[in-house]
Amino acid sequence: MDNETATTSLIYATRPPQPSALSNALVFGWRAVLKFKHVPEQLFDLVMTPIMFTLLFTFVFGGALSGSTAAYLQYFLPGILVQTVVFNSMYSGMGLSTDLGKGLFDRFRSLPIWSLSPFAGLMVGDILRHLIASLLILFIGVLLGYRPEGGIMGVVEALLLLVVIGFGFGWIFLVLGLVMRTPSTVMTMAFTGIMPLVFASNIMVDPATMPGWLRLFVDVNPVSLMTTAMRGLMAGNATATQLGAALIAPILLTIVLAPLTLYLYRRK
Repeated sequence: MDNETATTSLIYATRPPQPSALSNALVFGWRAVLKFKHVPEQLFDLVMTPIMFTLLFTFVFGGALSGSTAAYLQYFLPGILVQTVVFNSMYSGMGLSTDLGKGLFDRFRSLPIWSLSPFAGLMVGDILRHLIASLLILFIGVLLGYRPEGGIMGVVEALLLLVVIGFGFGWIFLVLGLVMRTPSTVMTMAFTGIMPLVFASNIMVDPATMPGWLRLFVDVNPVSLMTTAMRGLMAGNATATQLGAALIAPILLTIVLAPLTLYLYRRK
């Protein structure tokens, strides 16, 4: 082939179609899956902490709080699922901070891809973490005597709610990952904000036993609202009001923080 023919072939070659936003997101989602494959030990911390919480509170405090460990487990297990998802959401921010420190996101920014596709991959990793940890806690709970009265459908609906909760809360930690300089700082700030929400809620004890001033906060705490909806779904008696109240925080967080995340990412 002479130079003229080669030049003509290059000029008239058809450019491959640009990948869609969905295609970009799926590629980065697969990247998140590969992280679990190549670094499986990262799951250890994700599953051991909620298991320890479940066993500790059920057997140490269950009898004192509810009269028996079985009765307390029925109350506590839906709450520990919410707690686990909220805590696990911070790992997306830590992963983002780690990738930024290594310069990976500088390379992603130079690619002709959908701007949010790297974050879609982080969210896929979050969803996998939430489902793995939640299913394991449910398995442990059933072994200990927990029985979801809502049946399989109630459990499936509860898992879907957990995914929505994790998706909404994940944006908080993505913003922290973009603002803070190190993963350890992201974790410190995340724990500082999460701990009051989790422990000043109805996850572990009935708010009726709390002082009036604290109960005022607990009653409007988003974690309490989500826990109430989880208990309703697992028991098969959730109301539309409970579900609506549980979805307020995840929806508002997504609406407000998703654009902010993209702004900070482009500006960084």
